[in-house]
This record gives sequence, structure tokens and C-alpha cells, in this order.
Amino acid sequence: MSSINKNKKIVLLLDGQTVQATAIAEYLKKSGCYIISFCDSNNSYGYHTKFVDKKILSPKSKTKGIYLSFLIDFLHDNKVDVIIPMNDDSATFLSENKNLLSNEKARFIIPDKDIFFQGFDKNQLMKLCHKNDFPHPRTADLSEVTTKEACSHVGFPAIIKPNITTGGRGMQMIRTESQLSDILNPTINEYGDCHLQEFIQPGGKQFKVQIYRDHLKNEIYSTVIEKMRYYPEKGGSSCFNKTIYFDELVQLCNSVLIKLKWDGFADFDLIEDPSDGIIKIMEINPRVPACIKSSLVSGIDFALIILNKSLDMEIPPMKYEPNKYLRYIALDLLWFIYSPNRFKTKPNWFIFFGKNLFYQDFTWKDLRPFIFGFLGGLLKQFNPKFRKSKKGLRV
Repeated sequence: MSSINKNKKIVLLLDGQTVQATAIAEYLKKSGCYIISFCDSNNSYGYHTKFVDKKILSPKSKTKGIYLSFLIDFLHDNKVDVIIPMNDDSATFLSENKNLLSNEKARFIIPDKDIFFQGFDKNQLMKLCHKNDFPHPRTADLSEVTTKEACSHVGFPAIIKPNITTGGRGMQMIRTESQLSDILNPTINEYGDCHLQEFIQPGGKQFKVQIYRDHLKNEIYSTVIEKMRYYPEKGGSSCFNKTIYFDELVQLCNSVLIKLKWDGFADFDLIEDPSDGIIKIMEINPRVPACIKSSLVSGIDFALIILNKSLDMEIPPMKYEPNKYLRYIALDLLWFIYSPNRFKTKPNWFIFFGKNLFYQDFTWKDLRPFIFGFLGGLLKQFNPKFRKSKKGLRV
């Protein structure tokens, strides 16, 4: 990397194989950065984007000790200014190793471990919401109460949820106490500790609030996304959304982060309960989500915000311009296959072009990520374990 312009900031993306890495890399490139990416697969979106200058096949970030040694060796041999995690595993890794990695020259922003897990752990987050009267679904900690007590408190239908999970993995609809008793131990054995949560009936809107909070300066940057389609169809990752104004949701999420003393980026999922019209907090993702491009195309450059904040640099003025649509076409195809509303959805599923329509996994300037990422997604669908992990909310 000796040929890099000295004025360029060198950014290392952890878990750069992800779809969000393509968008973050594109916008960091616009800011004049040199980008390195650790990828655990070459059959992925991020490995094939032209916006990354150097791609390195790495161990999986969830391997912890192996990954830590790999990263430290790399940092000792290469200059890196800023590290940015692209998924939950690498965000968790940075938080757990924050003190150790702070001795390295690279900078990154992540909450301390205790704060991180109080927000990231869905069960702990629900307890914080309950304590502070933030709207949230009825929830029972299955490590603290019996199945009978949990069912009595939550009611039916309910959802068993691993405390730490993404994309609906391990979640399953529960309709009887005996069903919960039958699947509780197998679910814990596979996914870790779980909680039981009321199932919010369909009919309400779903939202994401993407927010960067500098708790020392009491400074925030935010966007709000309405999830118009998501997969699995009863609660999963967004595959078609639009950016909107919704100041009340930003204020609510900022209040949660204040209680947590959260520093850095956070991505909230919220659902409107049609039974009472209340929008309820569901979870916090402690890193940029797959749909981060929604915010970027709407004028809030979280890539630059994270970069500059990591380096204690000022943030240039940014103007939020919502009503931008983002489509994740690969996931939207799965939605179309499984959803009974495939011909009733609005906007119409068959609209593929528009001034304010963007693609999460597709751009004419960078075609290779879509081709390889789509193929990688298909391979996942052929994996019985992956299909099993996602089927719980399609029943």
C-alpha cells in the first residue's frame, strides 16, 4: 500500500462481504478514501465491488480468537486509519476487544461491551424499555420464569426469540404452552438464551430509525425508513422501503440511546401495533444495516459521519431529502414467492424504474456484486440449515 496518496484516509471494513459494504464503500470512495475489506467469502456482494481497493479473504469474524490474531497481524504490517464493522459479528467483536484494540493505531467507534449488549441483546433491551416506559411488546425472560408464567404474561400468539439473532433466525410462532415446552430446549441449544414475546398482528406499519449519536456532544444525525415489504413476510429484513420524516420516532430512539449512554451508530426496528396504534421498539442493530443506502441516497452520509467522528473531525452540513425508495431485488423475489399479497402490494411489485427508486444490491456502475451476491444468496437457500433458521415466521 506504499503507493497510496498520503492525504487519503485508509478505511478497513470488517465483514466486507456484505451488501451494505458495497454502499458504504461507494460513499467512502466519494470522500476520497482508500478502502480495504476483510471478506470471509469471495462468493458475495462486497468481495466483487469495484469501490474497494484491496480485498482480503479473512477468517469469519465470529471465530473471535482466530480473527483477532488475523486483524492484529494485519494492523502491525499495514497502516489503517479507521475500522468500520459491517455486521453484528464484527460489531460484537470490536466491542468485546475494544480495550485491546485501542492500543493499535486504527480508530473506531463502538459502545463499551456492557452498553453494547444492553442494546443488542433483545431481551435486555426489552427490560430497559419496560423500566423506562418506552413502548415495546410484552416480553418474558425464559431464563427467569416458567413456560406457564411466560405464556400467561405474554398471551397467544407469541414468538420465541433468541436474545441475540438477526434476520428472523431462530424465531418461531408459538400458539400453545405445550408447543413452547417442546421447542424451548432445542432452540436454546441452537441459538442460545431466549425470550417469549407477544406477536404483533399484521396491519401496522414497520419502521427503521438509523441514528448516529455522539453522547459526549449531545449530537445526533438520523433518518427514518418505512418498511413497505420485508422478508420473512411476518417480520424480517426489509426488501422495499422509503425514507420519510418522523421526528417523534427519532426522539424516542434518541431517548433510548441516552439511557444506554450509547456512542456511535445504531439502527432501530419498530412496529406499529394495530390493536392500539402504538409504535413499539423491537430491537437495535449495532451497525450499519443492509438498507443503509436508503439514508445515503437521502442525503445523510453515515459513511462520512462515522469516518469523521472516528478521527475527531467536523461533519460537513447535510440536508435530509426523504421520499427515496430502496429495493433489495434478491430478497424482494423471495417475498414475491412467499407472500399472498404479491399482486396487491403498493407500490406495484412490477415497477422497476423511477427517479427516486434505487437498488440495494444493484447499480449500473457496479454490476459484479449483484451477480455474485445473488448467486451466493441462492446457495444459502439450498442450505437446509439456513432455510430452517428462517422458516419460523412463515407459518
